[in-house]
Amino acid sequence: MYRSRAAYKLFEAIKRYQFIEYGDVVIDLGAAPGGWMQAARKTVGNKGFVLGVDLKEIEPFQQSYVKTLTCDLTEPDTVQQILEAIPRKADAVISDASQNISGIWEVDHARQLDLAQQALNIALRTLRTSGSLFLKVFQGDLFADFLQKVKRNFANVTVVKPKASRPKSAEIYILARGLRPQED
Repeated sequence: MYRSRAAYKLFEAIKRYQFIEYGDVVIDLGAAPGGWMQAARKTVGNKGFVLGVDLKEIEPFQQSYVKTLTCDLTEPDTVQQILEAIPRKADAVISDASQNISGIWEVDHARQLDLAQQALNIALRTLRTSGSLFLKVFQGDLFADFLQKVKRNFANVTVVKPKASRPKSAEIYILARGLRPQED
């Protein structure tokens, strides 16, 4: 039993694009309640490592290779906390993080892309060169500019709409593979 239905979206994307493999180190941003962590845990196995990060406390996992961190993605010290919690730079950063929905589309779209930008910033500092990023965004007028930012940092970028997503949902995912070397 998965903690959220979202686990199926991640399983589907992993199966199709194989951006998380056995033995990988994975950081899940906006991880509560832990559905994506369960999917990542199952994929990386006991030779991998999964770190879930969220503002909300996440119910702990029994496996020693699955850890949680309660912190704010927008705080400057979050990257350092993440780097201290993982065994080495990550192979993949995943984010299904979402703001509370206001019902005002322009506001929700802007907030979601701000959260996606935070996830991108964290990924650029915690991923190994050639690592992958898989994150949720909302379609809208700010999307194209954000997509270009992602493309500047990764060799291969694909926009994904998992079958497990509701058809009417504006959510889509960006899969960015092949992180280019970053300047410190």
